[in-house]
Parts: sequence; C-alpha cells; structure tokens
Amino acid sequence: MSILSRIFGWGAFATLILLLAGCVTRPTPVEPPPPAPREFRGVWVATVANIDWPSKPGLPVEQQRAELIAILDRAHALRLNAVILQVRPAADALYLSALEPWTEYLSGTQGRAPEPLYDPLQVWITEAHRRGLELHAWFNPYRARHHQAKSDFAPTHLAKTHPAVVKRYGELWWMDPGDAFAAQRTLDVVADVVRRYDVDGVHIDDYFYPYPIPQPLSPKAPKDAPREDVPFPDEPSWQRYLASGGQLARTDWRRQNVDQLVEQLYRTIHAIKPWVKFGVSPFGLGRPDRRPAGIEGFSQYDKLYADVELWLQKGWLDYLAPQLYWPRSQKAQAFEPLLDYWAKQNTAQRHLWPGLFTSAINDTPQSWTPEEILQQIAVTRSRPAASGLIQFSMAALMQDRRGIAEKLAAGPYAQPALVPPTPWLDAQPPPAPKLKRRADGKITVMPGKGKAAANYAVWRRQDRAWNFSVQPATDPVVEAGTAEAIVVSAVDRLGNESPRVTLLLKTP
Repeated sequence: MSILSRIFGWGAFATLILLLAGCVTRPTPVEPPPPAPREFRGVWVATVANIDWPSKPGLPVEQQRAELIAILDRAHALRLNAVILQVRPAADALYLSALEPWTEYLSGTQGRAPEPLYDPLQVWITEAHRRGLELHAWFNPYRARHHQAKSDFAPTHLAKTHPAVVKRYGELWWMDPGDAFAAQRTLDVVADVVRRYDVDGVHIDDYFYPYPIPQPLSPKAPKDAPREDVPFPDEPSWQRYLASGGQLARTDWRRQNVDQLVEQLYRTIHAIKPWVKFGVSPFGLGRPDRRPAGIEGFSQYDKLYADVELWLQKGWLDYLAPQLYWPRSQKAQAFEPLLDYWAKQNTAQRHLWPGLFTSAINDTPQSWTPEEILQQIAVTRSRPAASGLIQFSMAALMQDRRGIAEKLAAGPYAQPALVPPTPWLDAQPPPAPKLKRRADGKITVMPGKGKAAANYAVWRRQDRAWNFSVQPATDPVVEAGTAEAIVVSAVDRLGNESPRVTLLLKTP
C-alpha cells in the first residue's frame, strides 16, 4: 500500500488520482489529412543548340552551375516534380563518358571537356534530388549531328570511328537504325548511364528515322506540285537484311528496327535497375488508320517508322508523353480528341503524360496565350487515364513568358504533388518513419528500417486546416512552426507511400 493510500484511504486515494488526471493536458485526436495529391509535373530541359541550358556554349563552369541551380530552383518554386534533361544530343555526352565525346554545347567544341573538369549530369542529379525532383536522362537514339552544330566531329565521335553507320541526310547526320552497330551503341550508352548515375528515368523523344526532307522542285514545276521525299540512305543495311533471308517489306523492316530498339531499351534499363522508369515522347498523331474522325496530318507510322501503338500494347515503356503541340481549337490536330485517342490505345495501362507546347507562348503575333496551356492542363486533369504532363520547355518558364509561370504557381500548381506510383515495377511501400520533437520545436524524421525513402510527404495542421508539402529525404528536419499536428509518410522513388505517422503538438 502506498503512503498516500495509507494517509487518505483507498476511496480518497482513487478520487485524488482522478482529480490529478484531470489536470493533465491530453491532446484530442484530429481528423486525418486527405490523400496526398498525385500528378507527374515534368519539364524538358533541352541542351541541343543551347535551347535551355547552358544559355550558350563556352560559358565558365561557375556560370553553367549557376544557371542549372537557377533552373532547378525555379522548377521547385513552381512545384514541379521532375526534370527531363537532354544528356545525349547527337551521339555526344553531357557527362563523363568513355563511349562518346563531350558535347559542343558545353565548351563550344565537341570533345573538349569543361575546364575546370566537372560532371554536369552528376551535379544535375544531386541538386535535383536535393530539391525533391526526379531527374530523367533524355537521349537521342539516332541523331549524330544537329543542323545548327558549329564544331567539327571529335576524333572519338561515331562519324569518325565508324563512318559506315552514320549517314548524311540533308543538313543532318543520322545513325542508321538498320545498322546493328548503331543500335548497339545506343543501348551501350544508355546502359552506361543507368549503371553509373542515380537517374530516376530514361527518356527518348520523337526522333527515330529522321523527319523526311522533300525533294526539290524542278524549275518548271508548279509550286503546289506534289513532292516526293528524299530517300533515307540505308541501302547497305537493307541489302544485308535481304541477304540474311529477310522477308519484310522495306517499310515494315524499318519499323521492326525501331521496335527492337525500344523493346531492348526497356528490358536493358530494368535489368540493370528495375526502378528506373523508361519513357517515350513521340509525335502526337497516331496511325492514320486508327485516328479519330477529323484528325489529319503527318504520319509518324509511315514516315518515322514509329509504331507507338504497338509499344503501348506490348508494355515496352513506363510512360508515354505524346507531343500534343497544338491548340484545342485546331480541329485537325485537336488536343482533346488526341489525348483521348492515346488513352484508348493504352491497353497495358502505362502512365499517360502528354507533352504541352508551353514554348509556343512567345513575343510573336502567333503566340499562344497562357490560358491555352492552363486549359490543356485542366483537360488533362479531367481524364482519369492521364496522371500528369510534361511541358516544353524550361525556357518559357524561366522567362515567365506572358506570366505563364506566375499563373501556374497561383493556379494548377498552387499545391505540390507526389509523382504517381508505378506498381508494375514495384508496389512495395517503404516502412513508416518515426518522428521526434526537438528542443527547438522542429521535428526530426527518422527513416524506418528497410527500403529507403526518396521524399517525405508532410501535412501540417494549422487553424483546423491541413497544408501539404513534399520534403526530400536528404533533409529530415520538418519546420513545425505553430502547427497543431504533423503527419508524415515516407515515399520511395517510385511513388509508393508508407503508412502515416502523426505527432500531436497542441490541443486543436
């Protein structure tokens, strides 16, 4: 028997305990926060021709670094969650590579390393992850030289070391998709980057066989006379195929060449790192024989030999970003019917994240209005089959053309969002974190044992309302401020979310 019970007796002692318990402040439970917003919000950062970064070739390394930091800071401020960085513009490299020469868009001369030496891709990855952004490495699989290139081929460029696989086509130089060595070089380059760098995705765009060049008109021909295309010079690889017993028509053979590369990229990437997403951003018009009524225009199926519908059916990609670069009012290429078309083709239920032409907002009389992009975002959000989008390109957002960046930040991107999960690659969530309140009032987030988190989803309850934010796992300290409660979950790099943990800080 305790001293108090001896003094007061059992009944009085029990009454005293109840009275003392009433003096203790016990936070009452609050209703849980809503589900975390989910949307892929990507932006392309093009390096070819110095479209987005660096702003021009030959800049000092410190200025290159300052520009990339400014881009990532703007992406974070706009509440984007992914940057798609072009790392192989034309069989060259924006990173330390033993396979291909340094790109001219850094130093101004192909093959010349940055001075002092640094690895731009590694810096982009580190700084992107520090801001909670995904970094996807964007490769051009076949282009060997851009028509605006200024410097000569470096001695280590494919055009010098294996000239038979590189073809001149108009002002372009192009790797022959029918040449086995050219295809293997692209696979080797992508595999090298996936092995050595902590990228979140691998991305290719719409350049397969080159866009056709029309034959010049004869001087006496009328201006509106039909024009044949300049044939792509792949006769040697075509003859090798026939000699090996190949039976396909030439157009089907070309499509097969591209099909095989896409499938092999998908399988190669996931064999090395199963969590790295593979995305394709093709021209936005599908096969002519499947298009919705009223949709007309260029056929990538017949001209670029890209059978995108097949890739979707086979599941050879993790996300499709068709370039829907037309306004909603342009009936022959109308945004909404095209988005619905690609959703219908997506029988394997991969991510559908259309590409938007934000750079069409400019200072010309033909400029789009910012409202066109805002409405395209609204249309995309109205389609359950589409779970995000990608904007081309970062320059328009950095320059805040006609206020587009400001309108995005105040409107559709007012709240951050987690990337959608990719359950066919991995559906296992990370363990729940633990929360510890520090003496200074801040909250330390401690990871659970097991699968690592890439980010933390954080809800703060303030004035009886929940506010959501995303915080990189490399920054495990949460500012509590005057919040009444903090709720945190761990999110892995594929968007899988752990159970939530709650820390009540005061009585609501």
